[in-house]
This record gives sequence, structure tokens and C-alpha cells, in this order.
Amino acid sequence: VEKVGPKIGSELRTKAIQAILIALVIILIYISWRFEFVFAVGAIAALFHDILITLGVFSILNLEITLAIIAAFLTIVGYSLNDTIVVFDRIRENVKILRRDNYETIVNTSINQSLSRTIVTSLTTMVVVTILYFFGGAVIHDFAFALIVGVLIGTYSSIFVASPIVIEWQQSRENKKKGKSVLKKA
Repeated sequence: VEKVGPKIGSELRTKAIQAILIALVIILIYISWRFEFVFAVGAIAALFHDILITLGVFSILNLEITLAIIAAFLTIVGYSLNDTIVVFDRIRENVKILRRDNYETIVNTSINQSLSRTIVTSLTTMVVVTILYFFGGAVIHDFAFALIVGVLIGTYSSIFVASPIVIEWQQSRENKKKGKSVLKKA
């Protein structure tokens, strides 16, 4: 049996929050460099959504947040980010190919093209994590539960959180450009 005192527990919580925040900042920088800043904002919003919902489920079920759960949260961040980047990469490819279509149509087409891959990857991961949950023993039970929730939410957020943020941002940019061109003509 291992016990952690309140001072050490507070320090671990602070370090875990710092680790997640540092990871999010590095992710923001990387995606901004690899794609565009708007994609980075969409990805970070989706990751924040994933962690917040998983944390909420743990809170509702009154489950303890341990170092293993923090590791599960960071794993969820990596999994969800990978899924989001696959969709964003397809969007970037289709922007070049489907120039004549509007941005919303390009994003929708990109999501549809990557949807089967996303579902197959998520289902495969869910099989493994579910087996861990039921047969992995008490030590890994909460870790596997966090991953089950995270994979479900992460799959959802790559499609329904990250991409709509990119669309809204892009449409806002286009509306500003149209507004400036109307002002110049007047």
C-alpha cells in the first residue's frame, strides 16, 4: 500500500497540469508551423475538449485522479492529436486539389475521405483498450477506462470540434476580406 501526503499530492497535481500545458503549447507551435495557426487553434480546442470531458466523467463517477490517469490524459492528447492531424492533412491536400469549391465543402469532403480510416483506427484501439479494461487487472483498470472515454471523445472531437473551428475561422477571414474589398470599391 502506498500513500501520498497532501504536500506531495499537491506537487504532483501542479506538475501534471504544467506537463499538460507545456504539451499544449508545444503542440500549438508545431501545428502552426506544420499547417497554419487556425489549424493549431482547432486542434488545441479539440484536445482541451477531450481532456475536459474525460476529467468530467472521472469527476461524475468520483474516480481518483492518479499519475496513471494523468498518463492516460497525455495518451488521449496524443491519440486525439494524431486523429485530428490526419483530417487536417487531408484538408490541406484538398485545398490544393478542390480550389473551386468553398472551404466548407472542402472540409466536408476531407472528413468524408478520412472517416473510414478514423473509424477503423478507433474501433481497433477500442478493442485493445476494452480488453485491457476487463482483463488487465485492478492496477490498469482506471487507465483503460480513461482511454476508453478518451478514444470515444477524441474521435468525435477530431470531426465535430476541430474542423468546425477551422471552418468558422476561415469564413471569418473571408468575410473580413470581402468587407475590406467592399470598402475599397466605395
